[in-house]
Amino acid sequence: MSGLPRKLPVWLPVVVLLIAMTSIQGGASLAKSLFPLVGAPGVTALRLALGTIILAIVFKPWRLRFTREQCLPLLFYGLSLGAMNYMFYLAIQTVPLGVAVALEFTGPLAVALFSSRRPVDFIWVILAVLGLWYLLPLGENVSHVDLSGAAFALGAGACWAIYILTGQRAGEEHGPATVALGSLIASIVFVPLGAFQAGELLWQWSILPLGIAVAILSTALPYSLEMIALTRLPTRTFGTLMSMEPAMAAVSGMIFLGETLTFQQVLALMAIVIASMGSTLTLRREAKIKEVDIG
Repeated sequence: MSGLPRKLPVWLPVVVLLIAMTSIQGGASLAKSLFPLVGAPGVTALRLALGTIILAIVFKPWRLRFTREQCLPLLFYGLSLGAMNYMFYLAIQTVPLGVAVALEFTGPLAVALFSSRRPVDFIWVILAVLGLWYLLPLGENVSHVDLSGAAFALGAGACWAIYILTGQRAGEEHGPATVALGSLIASIVFVPLGAFQAGELLWQWSILPLGIAVAILSTALPYSLEMIALTRLPTRTFGTLMSMEPAMAAVSGMIFLGETLTFQQVLALMAIVIASMGSTLTLRREAKIKEVDIG
């Protein structure tokens, strides 16, 4: 039995993905506020444990049936999900959020680049890369970036690429319900690891409400929405659209942290938005061509 109907408007998965990215940005800001209390591994454990419980209640993953061919992608999907969360939180302990997101984005960007086949696809990827480079002044500040934090961010990016590739195969039949099983697999490995590193501080009742909020904003809601988009968008389109993630981090910084953008950074932000819009318009055009061919 499949999850959601496959016949959806072309633009709907794009909107769903934008909502997911907005949710993740809010969750990341909230999660970082918990670092002084339980550390990055503790927040990872809290997020995965509570997120998995929420997903299990909603989707009842024990009812799902997977073929033998889907089991291995599901395993790698779950492990990459957990490792991505764990390494990203370790990264933002020592690296600014915007820089960490930019470095992590090398994962989906690589997926978009290597799955591209036509010149127009490379235009959107190049625009996204230029936007990221000028939005985040890595060239000026790279000597001040903590190397271990940067390495964790790049590792999270590699896991993000695996998450995209394996998630498409694992979630093809069951859509967002697959996230519940993937999160369970991630929890089996990373919840005990994070809990051990955080110690007794993790089990304070005062932390629970914030932990639930992080779990919803960073795991339950966005990963469910991402699975909807992931199984209904071409790989290159999904990867290029994710280029808006660092841009959203910059906007979030302006709204919640009082950060300002230079004119150059505004232009860079526009380049990323144009790349995302171009990728979406290309998708719509491809869909119309397919409908004509079928008709």
